[in-house]
Amino acid sequence: MTAIPEDELEFRFFRAGGPGGQNVNKVSTAVQMRFDVVNSPSLKEGQKQRLMKLAGSRLTQDGIILITAVRHRTQERNRADAIERLQAMVDEAAVAPIYRVPTRPTKASKERRLVAKSHRSGIKSGRGKPTPGD
Repeated sequence: MTAIPEDELEFRFFRAGGPGGQNVNKVSTAVQMRFDVVNSPSLKEGQKQRLMKLAGSRLTQDGIILITAVRHRTQERNRADAIERLQAMVDEAAVAPIYRVPTRPTKASKERRLVAKSHRSGIKSGRGKPTPGD
């Protein structure tokens, strides 16, 4: 689990809509956090690639992730929310995918399958209407 240092994050605060009464019109509680993935020294190259893929539409063409937090009424909680969301993405990107090595069935397993199929076919063919010769 790689922790992102605070000095790599850039915060901008602006006014948000939603609940809060008259306070909404006076206080800049919404947070837009910017994290430069491409130039981050705290991430390895593989993590950077996976993180940029995970970011999707939140990633700019310059390789900066933008996270906007407006869920809470206070600046501190929105800031913490943005950091948590980024950390969750970084944690997910830190896990390298495990690639499946394709294998082929053995000759014995193929034979077992064919024997089982023919056995099952015999059982099902015995369920039909009896012919006059039976």
